[in-house]
Amino acid sequence: MLTMKQYELIRTAHRVYGKSIRMIAREYGHHRNTVRKALAGMEPDYSNYKTPDSPIMNPVAETVVEWLKQDQLNNKKQRHTSRRIYTRLVEEHHFSGGESTVRRWVRLKKRELGFVKAEAMVPLCPQMGKEAEVDWGTASVIIGGLTRKVKFFCMRSRYSGKSFVRTYPLEKQEMFFDAHIHAFSYFGGVYPVLVYDNLTTAVKRVLKGRSRLQQNSFVSFRSYYTFEARFCNSGKGHEKGGVEGLVGYARRNFMVPIPDVENFEELNAHLIKKCDQHSQKVLPDRPLNKNIQTCFEEEKESLLLLPVAPFDAVVPLSAKVTKYQTVRVDSNWYSVPTSYVGSRLKVHMGCWRVQIFDGTTEITWHSRVFEKGQWSLNPMHYLKLLQKKSGAFEEARPILDWRKRWPQEYEKMLEKLKEKDTQIANAGTIEFISILLLHQKYSSDLVEKAIKAAVQAKSWGLEPVKQLILFEQEDNETIPSLATDQIEGVTDISVSQPDLEIYDNLTSRRTS
Repeated sequence: MLTMKQYELIRTAHRVYGKSIRMIAREYGHHRNTVRKALAGMEPDYSNYKTPDSPIMNPVAETVVEWLKQDQLNNKKQRHTSRRIYTRLVEEHHFSGGESTVRRWVRLKKRELGFVKAEAMVPLCPQMGKEAEVDWGTASVIIGGLTRKVKFFCMRSRYSGKSFVRTYPLEKQEMFFDAHIHAFSYFGGVYPVLVYDNLTTAVKRVLKGRSRLQQNSFVSFRSYYTFEARFCNSGKGHEKGGVEGLVGYARRNFMVPIPDVENFEELNAHLIKKCDQHSQKVLPDRPLNKNIQTCFEEEKESLLLLPVAPFDAVVPLSAKVTKYQTVRVDSNWYSVPTSYVGSRLKVHMGCWRVQIFDGTTEITWHSRVFEKGQWSLNPMHYLKLLQKKSGAFEEARPILDWRKRWPQEYEKMLEKLKEKDTQIANAGTIEFISILLLHQKYSSDLVEKAIKAAVQAKSWGLEPVKQLILFEQEDNETIPSLATDQIEGVTDISVSQPDLEIYDNLTSRRTS
């Protein structure tokens, strides 16, 4: 390999001292073609593709090369890093060299073996309003005081760079669809082509070339919005490099410092503000007077129109009601009224709600639970049954969960009712359950207020609570005035004010 010093000597020998190419090649030990290149002005290339001799690496060189060759047959995400090679050498071969030595040696050896190959790319000029890219990322956030991992969905316009980011507890298909719906709403239209990885929420099987067997539900979804799905080649995430970059950018800029919020609704509102702020940036390949938002306004008219109603992003299921009045959905249990025990019901599992139907009639709904093996029990579903099986009241799971939240006046009322001297077993508990059943007829605030007033007045029982509720309702009711033309000859009669001076005149005459 020709060095810069040798390059200088060759050119000086020829230009200053008039030596021939043959003579220079013989004196300096270079091939005549190398001399000709130097004389033609081709400077030396310093790329070193040959691993330099390293005495400390020589004893383990063959072992490391074997590891590297084996890596070529393994998954890209499970190959040796230079650090892993170093730690294995220390643990398995008692290697005494430094980690930097191993890193440098491995880097050069990979080049020598031809493992490092740069792929050529073609610069693209995206068409206005045609394509957007989609991807998922993972980040840490604080929700309700607890740190948890969340999934965040990203959609980015290839032309303008306009971006949308939204978080979810999981990367499920119903959340995948819901994220699209919110993204389309944010953009005010649908991009005709969306570019994806081969994610399982959309692709059932990767076929030869770019052919894909798509999930039926995904075909239904994209047909509803009439966009075309295009999928990257396997392991070629750079084919949608814009959104790949957005995932990292959003994690570093939208979620640093780590958001501390009460719920996902607050978190997603925060991310929308960040997306709006990001739209004011100017991308490197754009004129200074054209920020992301300006470019987006140019392409907005090219987007497909939104349907009149959004797609119903739920997963339809069927479930049989167990003897515990529950249906099992996504490894969790959700309660239904007692009368449906043993029935088979329809379930719509959405992102945030689980709706339960008997035919087309909605029986009940629950907020979706995302941890596995949890119970979501509405105590109202069990009160009628507990009147018959009052002995189970103290250990009933739906009641125990409710008791953690209800006011202390409820406990006081229950305690006093239990103290009543009666011949009927659990009479106090049964009467208290009757009080709880008032929640099915009246608002929770009204029932709570009545129970608190009854406890304060030391009036124990169902009847005092009912009377207080009725009194509160009557007190809040206002009687509307009759219209003046409602009853002819009655409501339209007006009475003038009497002239009191006439009375004064009468009294003055009498005194005189």
